[in-house]
Amino acid sequence: MRAPSLLLIYSTLFFALLCQLFPWTGQGIIFRPDFMLVVLLYWLLRAPYMCNVGTAWVVGLLVDLATGSLLGQHALAFALTAYLALSFQRRLVLFSVLQIATYVFGLLFFARVVILILKLFAGNDAPGWHYFWPVITGMLLWQFLRLAFGSLARPKPSRSE
Repeated sequence: MRAPSLLLIYSTLFFALLCQLFPWTGQGIIFRPDFMLVVLLYWLLRAPYMCNVGTAWVVGLLVDLATGSLLGQHALAFALTAYLALSFQRRLVLFSVLQIATYVFGLLFFARVVILILKLFAGNDAPGWHYFWPVITGMLLWQFLRLAFGSLARPKPSRSE
């Protein structure tokens, strides 16, 4: 596998920010995954030497500024999630696809809980169980990104073949 370029990483993060800002209407907003966090988790686990906790903090601040949410809310959640993701990153090589999907589910759930706690501290009302639907759709998006971005990381065929 070849190493991804910084341009590829930052362009996919920018595209995820655009997807994050895409207006969803009606009941669809309940199921909208956290695009930025899913793409960030992919790059954290795929290229930890190019995408780290600092990147997660900056990306979280960008999400806070773009969405108009409490400044630092996503930054803290993304940084804590990135720390957890990177702490077990080397062991994930031994995991099956299902185990990695379960791990990503746990990370997405953790980030959602951190954001919920910060919203409750800010004085917002407690949401219903529908608040956690984006965790499931985020895990499904993770599977799609794993396949789509995996093709970007495959080695190019040589001309001799």
